[in-house]
Amino acid sequence: VQLQASGGGLVQAGESLRLSCAVSGRTLANYVMGWSRQAPGKEREFVASIIWSGGRSAYADSVKGRFAISRANAKNTVDLQMNSLKPEDTAVYYCAAKLRGNPSFNYWGQGTQVTVSS
Repeated sequence: VQLQASGGGLVQAGESLRLSCAVSGRTLANYVMGWSRQAPGKEREFVASIIWSGGRSAYADSVKGRFAISRANAKNTVDLQMNSLKPEDTAVYYCAAKLRGNPSFNYWGQGTQVTVSS
């Protein structure tokens, strides 16, 4: 599975940003797609995930109600809509994939920087 993330940038607190991940290389019916992030000096943390087949999603408590993950079957993309951004959302965001049943993501895209100024 190849993953290509895009859409990062610099925004002010309270604004929105949409990340997109182009996925190729596999039939995705048995995959879970997700986004993780890593802030400077911190460990990478889970942000959101979605089951490709069926669309069930999950979110970290810190982003619930503000972020929304979605997938577009026809385009093979996974998007992360980020609203009401906070300075603490500043991080490098990574698109990821794993087979259903795997305990952790094992395919990673390159990161895209999101910076939220106060």
